[in-house]
Amino acid sequence: MRRALIVLGIVVGSIVVLLCAVVVVGGSLFIRRTFPTIDGTVEVPGLHSTVEVHRDKWGIPHIYADNAEDLFFAQGYVTAQDRLWHLEFNRRVGSGTLSEVLGEATLETDRFVRTLGWRRVAEMEADSLQGEALAMLEAYSAGINAFIDSHRGNLPLEFTILGFEPEPWTPTDSIVWAKAMAWDLGGNWEAELLRASLIQALGEEKASELAPPYPDGSPLIVPPEIGGYGNLGIEGLLARYAPVKELLGAGGAAVGSNNWVVDGTKSATGMPLLANDMHLGLQIPSIWYEIHLVGGGYNVEGYTFPGVPGVIVGHNEDIAWGVTNVNPDVQDLYIEHTSPDNPDQYQYQGQWLDMEIIEEVIEVDGQEPVVERVRLTRHGPIINPVVEDLPEVIAFRWTALEPNRMLDSVALLDRASNWEEFRAAMELWAVPSQNFVYADREGNIGYQTPGLIPIRAEGHTGLVPVPGWTGEYEWEGYIPFDELPNVFNPSTHFIVTANNKVVGDDYPHRLGYDFAVGHRAERVATLLQAKDVLTAEDFQLIHGDTYSIPGEIFTPYILQIDPEGFLQERALNEIRGWAYHNDADSSGAAIFQVFYLELVENTFGDELGEELLAEYLGAGSWHHIALESMIEDADNAWFDDAGTPERETRDDIVARAFADALDYLGNKFGDVPHTWKWGRLHGASFVHQPLGQSGITVLEMIVNRGPVEVGGSGYTVNAASFDADEPFATVDGVSQRLIVDLSDLDNSLSIHATGQSGLPFNKHYDDMIALWQGVKYHPLLWSREMVEQNREGLLVLESQ
Repeated sequence: MRRALIVLGIVVGSIVVLLCAVVVVGGSLFIRRTFPTIDGTVEVPGLHSTVEVHRDKWGIPHIYADNAEDLFFAQGYVTAQDRLWHLEFNRRVGSGTLSEVLGEATLETDRFVRTLGWRRVAEMEADSLQGEALAMLEAYSAGINAFIDSHRGNLPLEFTILGFEPEPWTPTDSIVWAKAMAWDLGGNWEAELLRASLIQALGEEKASELAPPYPDGSPLIVPPEIGGYGNLGIEGLLARYAPVKELLGAGGAAVGSNNWVVDGTKSATGMPLLANDMHLGLQIPSIWYEIHLVGGGYNVEGYTFPGVPGVIVGHNEDIAWGVTNVNPDVQDLYIEHTSPDNPDQYQYQGQWLDMEIIEEVIEVDGQEPVVERVRLTRHGPIINPVVEDLPEVIAFRWTALEPNRMLDSVALLDRASNWEEFRAAMELWAVPSQNFVYADREGNIGYQTPGLIPIRAEGHTGLVPVPGWTGEYEWEGYIPFDELPNVFNPSTHFIVTANNKVVGDDYPHRLGYDFAVGHRAERVATLLQAKDVLTAEDFQLIHGDTYSIPGEIFTPYILQIDPEGFLQERALNEIRGWAYHNDADSSGAAIFQVFYLELVENTFGDELGEELLAEYLGAGSWHHIALESMIEDADNAWFDDAGTPERETRDDIVARAFADALDYLGNKFGDVPHTWKWGRLHGASFVHQPLGQSGITVLEMIVNRGPVEVGGSGYTVNAASFDADEPFATVDGVSQRLIVDLSDLDNSLSIHATGQSGLPFNKHYDDMIALWQGVKYHPLLWSREMVEQNREGLLVLESQ
């Protein structure tokens, strides 16, 4: 992406002069003219009646309309006011059209996305829309376009720099971003490829030790005792995926989320409390947009993605809900046999079948268009043309590449008033499959797994690429909704999900294989059970908790080290005084986190080699489960270094990893261990796409924020994980925090990283960062009285 802006010629002198001028005047007329109008009356063509937009002091719009069409029109309009560039960038990522404005540097990413065909499927879904979902999307699109048409002379900074104007928004543009987010949250194919690499390098037995199943005894979301199982050349592909992850703001090894809910017997109010914090890539502007929609049968508030109408996570006047990723197995790679006489034919059960051929024309700024010839099989698109050095012809199958009715689900969810209506909405929720926790004003709590999750033919595990020509590895439909895990008012009086395994092995279907280590879920459950009744303040403390269960497991082995020299003695003293909390000001946390990474490398690096180790480090759950299972065995064969004639033990490798960690920290910060604070090493930066990686200092000063010191890790409730390729900077973490008080919705709390606005120099561009960093919140204003008391502006939209 850095090359993209250089290719574009952004360093042209006039642009640099313009940017310098902007910095000097700091909020000049050039910038301010792009700020949203938040007071007064504006005539807008396309409305049927008057709409009021009350902006509160955090920049959040509370929209009051007489009918649903005007309500979603106004949502599109205000989203464009705040996030027009974000809307444009999102649709170009999902549509594979970045190169049209960014040039050759993003061509390979566009080729990859166009080959998979996110927009092709979105267009099919848009063509099949009807009823409420169609009306919602059309009104939302019309609102965005009304803003674009009336502000072509006052477009955000990004459009000025890149030299183009946005095309009209369409319902397909909204649907395509849902595909992009499903991709971000549905990457089990990565585990499939990595597992195949491990088998190739080590053999099946040793590979299984490094890619272990979910540990027995770790927490399940729906334990058997409370019921609720329903009614019943790999490196090339991984390398190609990396820039797509970057563009999506996708996370690293431990991306995930937390949510939990307690019923009235465990709440100080006597009514349910619900919490959610979703862990995604950190970026600016925030991936989320807060909104409150009232009118036309809707009264709903919470979070959505810029480009998607309605509310994805939040509450209405009757129910509240939150989500985490299920980590379902919804993607498969098929090895295809193609005809030696015709590469556009593939074999299936003894017959040669013709592939469907689609030509994708990719416009590229500064050069002739590129025509991508996409070949489709019954198992999905052939990905070899966009992935180098694949040894076989590979087709990619994914549930999101089959049309679905996600927007119908959102419309029903936002208006649901009870458990039955909530589940009716969930039945249409296709991808990505999420762990939904639920609470209502009647005092009920619940959990539901929704989504299209394949039932595979017998013998098809989905763990590695499979033959496509035999017919033995097909999908035999999807798990029926009534057989998906759910529970209503469990005897535990609370529900916790944190990307951990959903159900036990006695569940009759297979949801997935690779789940997050259960540490976050275990810690939340422990804290919920530590008190008889809980308050919203208790939920805030849980959100901010940085207790490290891995620290508790591995630290005793560090403390067994016989120190060599004064530096090691002092570092061990820091570890002895550490209470396993990964706080930003903790030196013990810094030492432990660097030690753990060195422990993985020293234990497995000799068998894996540099390239495979780099991929394995990204599989956080795997190496945590593997090391935790073997750490008590001092003579486990994995601890022996194959590169030395001696037989190393666990204690040898622990001592070596500790020494390596101290070398790293000493070289970075000097030889005074009590100054090695975790936050100094573990900052969070909020980088703008794509301008924030231009290499132009002035431009990056305008659009980027941070780094700010943060605590936590990928395995603490207050999550902030890092990529082992560039340790130890936070690459993903808590993107938002929500606490809903069902006894009084005005007592609910919210925050998301950075702020509501996507406009640099606007005060709401970064005004939530300090609150987010300190695990603080803004009130999630609900009643009209509270909205008006905290109002920053009142914009009246009138029909023209």
